[in-house]
Parts: sequence; C-alpha cells; structure tokens
Amino acid sequence: MKVAIVILNWNGKKLLEQFLPSIVEYSKETAQIYVADNASSDDSFEFVKENFASVGWIELAKNYGYAEGYNQVLKQIKEPYAILLNNDVAFESDVVMPMLKLFESNPKIAAVQPKILNYKKPDYFEYAGAAGGYLDWFAYPFCRGRIFSKIEKDEGQYNDEMPIFWASGACLGIRVTAFFEAGGFDKVYFAHMEEIDLCWRLQNLGHEVYYTGKAEVFHLGAGTLASQNPKKTFLNFRNSLFNLLKNAPSKNIYAKLFMRMLLDGVAAFFFLFKFQFSHFNAVLNAHFSFYKHFSEMKKKRTIPKNPPKYYKRFSIVLNSKT
Repeated sequence: MKVAIVILNWNGKKLLEQFLPSIVEYSKETAQIYVADNASSDDSFEFVKENFASVGWIELAKNYGYAEGYNQVLKQIKEPYAILLNNDVAFESDVVMPMLKLFESNPKIAAVQPKILNYKKPDYFEYAGAAGGYLDWFAYPFCRGRIFSKIEKDEGQYNDEMPIFWASGACLGIRVTAFFEAGGFDKVYFAHMEEIDLCWRLQNLGHEVYYTGKAEVFHLGAGTLASQNPKKTFLNFRNSLFNLLKNAPSKNIYAKLFMRMLLDGVAAFFFLFKFQFSHFNAVLNAHFSFYKHFSEMKKKRTIPKNPPKYYKRFSIVLNSKT
C-alpha cells in the first residue's frame, strides 16, 4: 500500500461505529487504515479490534490533540502518503485513488483535499473545507463553496482539480516527506488552523497544495468540539493570528497584524452585543495568549521561496456579499 488512512480518535467509539465501516468498505483494497488513539478512556480499542481486524491500532501515551497527535503518528507509519481523516467522515465511493493519482502526477504537490460535503445535507458543501481553502489579505480563511456561514449547494461547479491555498484537516492528503520537511503541525496550536499553517509553510518551501473534485467525502462536523464551544472560538482566533505572524511576507506584516486585531475586536463586541459573553471572553483570551507566545512564534517565521498568492480582494470580510 502507498497510502495510509489515519483516523485520530479520542473517546470516539460512537463515531467509529457510525463512520469507520464506510472507510473500510471503500478503502480496504487501496489503503492501510489506522486508528490512532489519543489515550481514550472509552472502549474504542475493543470495538475496532473485535470488528475490524485489518485496521491498525496506534496507541498514544496521552491526549496530544490534533496537531501533535498526528506528528507522533506519522513517525510510526511506513506509507509515503497519508490521508489524515476526522473520525466523523464517511466515504460513499473510492476517495484514495483520485488523491493518489494527483500526488503522483506532480512531485511538487504536497497536500491534497477532496470535495467535502455535509453528512446531514449531502447536496451541500460542508463548512470545514468545502471545495478548497483560501485566505484574504488579513489571513481570514474561507473556501470555495463556503464564505463565513454562507454554504453553497453542490451542483458540480467545483468538480475540477486546481491549486488552493489550504486543504482542510477534516480530510487532508499529505506527502509524508514534505510534512516533515515543513516541520509537521505546530503543537502549540493543539487544534484548529494548524492545517492552514502547515499548507502555508509548505508553499513557502516551494510545494503546492491541490483540490480534487474527483473524490468526495461526507463530514458530520463538530464531532469532537461543537461549533458553539468557546474553546473553539479561542483556538480559531488565536491560531489565525499565529498563522499571520509565522508565515506572512515581511512587507506590511505589523500593519496587517494591527488591522487584523482591530477586526477581531469588532468580532468580540459583536459577541458581546449578542450576549455571548463566553465567546467575547474567548476572543480576549485568544489575544492574551497570542501576546504570550509572540516571541516564540516570531522565531518560527520562514522566508518564502515563492510566497503563495492571497485572495485577490483586500478583505473577505468587506466583500463577503459578493
């Protein structure tokens, strides 16, 4: 096998019961499947071993989170390509071969994302990745098929294959050598936005990130951390600032950070006016944590060999209606 499907799990037996059968059904001939466990306390292990003898089990000593969890696991596999897969993703067709063919068509491609559709509304794109991710000038992420909370219906408009800025961690194909060349995921992130950071660093090194509409998966979303969880708000706001500081070209970096933080302030007061006090506090705490880690993250800045292009418009926030 050239491809490993790696499912990171933490107390996710119910999700494994629901989603793992489809992964095995459509990938047993094309990939080695692993469940990598972040020190679960439920009986995920017993379920996998009793029902799926062909699925490998990788036990981690503690809950490393998404970022460091995958760093640890990818050191232990031998396959040259890996598909990092959330445990709330289902397959309804062969996903592995279209992604593998794209990798092998161009050695510069380091990451690949398939079309990501909504598990509950399968004719619509899913928030986390949709048809490939991009960034605006302030490093706000958005996707083809999804801008903020506006989700498009899948009508075949993104059945193409093309370069993108970032590939979603919900189903992230990665060339393992490139993953480690770029330094893997930044474990300080713990979870959320780490795939954007990785894809940015890969491109700064001269690699390419691609989307393929020839493969599609169905993502439940918020299977581990609900979208309304203040911790998710904290991680998204803080880690997005990390991305900007670590990876953006030096020109206008501090002006860009200043403007981005002002926009974050607007978002914080939006939460306040909606009486979402926990999310207001999450944005404030995200900024305090950013200040705390500022020197550490600044030391991780890379000099781009070929800086990737931003979204053509200045700000996706100001142009979100178009």
